[in-house]
Amino acid sequence: MSFNESKLATAKTVLSTVASIAAAAMVARTIARDYLPAEVQDYLFSGLRNLVNRFSNHLTMVIHEFDGLVSNQIYEAVEVYLGPKTSPTTRRLKISIPDKEQSINIAMERDEEVTDAFEGVKFKWVWVCQQVESREFHNPRDMNSTLRSEVRSFELTFPKKHKQKALQSYIPYILKEAKSITHEKKSLKIFTIDPSRRYRSWMGVNLDHPANFETLAMDCEVKSMLLKDLKRFVRRREYYRKVGKAWKRGYLLYGPPGTGKSSLIAAMANYLKFDVYDLELTMINGNYGLRRLLLATANRSILVVEDIDCTIELQDRAGAALASGRRGGGLQDKKVTLSGLLNFVDGLWSSCGDERIIVFTTNHKDKLDPALLRPGRMDVHIHMSYCTPGGFKLLASNYLGMKAHDLYGEIEDLIGSTKVTPAEVADQLLKGDEPYDALRGLIEFVSEKRKENEETKAKKVIELKNIEKEEESEKQEEIGGEENEYQE
Repeated sequence: MSFNESKLATAKTVLSTVASIAAAAMVARTIARDYLPAEVQDYLFSGLRNLVNRFSNHLTMVIHEFDGLVSNQIYEAVEVYLGPKTSPTTRRLKISIPDKEQSINIAMERDEEVTDAFEGVKFKWVWVCQQVESREFHNPRDMNSTLRSEVRSFELTFPKKHKQKALQSYIPYILKEAKSITHEKKSLKIFTIDPSRRYRSWMGVNLDHPANFETLAMDCEVKSMLLKDLKRFVRRREYYRKVGKAWKRGYLLYGPPGTGKSSLIAAMANYLKFDVYDLELTMINGNYGLRRLLLATANRSILVVEDIDCTIELQDRAGAALASGRRGGGLQDKKVTLSGLLNFVDGLWSSCGDERIIVFTTNHKDKLDPALLRPGRMDVHIHMSYCTPGGFKLLASNYLGMKAHDLYGEIEDLIGSTKVTPAEVADQLLKGDEPYDALRGLIEFVSEKRKENEETKAKKVIELKNIEKEEESEKQEEIGGEENEYQE
């Protein structure tokens, strides 16, 4: 037998042996998955993995879902980052469409592998899920019954010589990319207080409000100022750290009902892609309950307290302390106090979280305690005024699809001299099937509104005159009485 023939025979033997071993491994793996309990599978596979790694020039990092009782931010970022990625060896993927969303979410299935390349280095990821006894393990974030007994982690394997690149470049890159992906795909939610829980907590639903800054019927200069302020706020993280301030911003929206305060909040949420937390102060049992709720809010969110002037009687700090002392606690302890609220607006607790916006709304700014209004608490005060001629043209363009009409001049003159809210104008524009009918109906409505406003104004003038007459009469009587006493 020649030398070449001998080498060919040896190669065939090696290939046959490798094929036999691979086939046997596949059979063993199939039998193990079909007949062995999950705990035994995890033990065997992890043992084999450790044996192989011992003789390997590769390093494996384990990223657990939780660090103690706290969620591991790296795990969450990796879960988002690897979602759309697949490898030629990937055999199983998990797909879903969340409620009220259009795009399909793709994620790794358990025990699958994904290879990612970064700056010329290949990084291999494995999503490992281990079964444990449910009575010995509590998952604080995932309360789905099928996942209560799983411990989950990602294993990252790469050449040992690239350890510094993985820690200093690759992982930070994943964190940044995951944040960007989450921001783009995020479904906005609005959270409200769940009254069914003994200890009040948040429950959320998708926020599908269509409001945006382009369709808001508000003063153009105010709108431009607000947009610039929001843009400046979200890009100034390092600046806030540099000057030693919590990364938050407070806005006070004040004006008559129907002027678009709630729509503006929705437009802010849609623009920033921030979740909204609707804080109903009357449902909270004291400052401790308020603290628990606010600590449970997420970063990049808007905290809203609507109608702050009438949702609760905010006690001043001295008055609250005095009342508490007289009553020995009791009912007073179950009220949210002004000092308790201010402590979260700009006190020590305000630093528990980043990139947060606080919005108060009121119909009567003059009724608010001055302590709430100063800079650092409510940084920007926005007056939501009655409808203006410009606001009307924007509403007509939105509702009727028309930028000009013969009746616009008459309507703009009426609106410019009449107190009518954007909500009232929008309601009238919705009533007509044809643009002309809707505009005629609006003219009649605003004309009647002007008449009512004039009558109300005239009544107030008469009432003021009557009050002045009564005061003058009382003064004359007092003067007459004093003269009689002097003569006597």
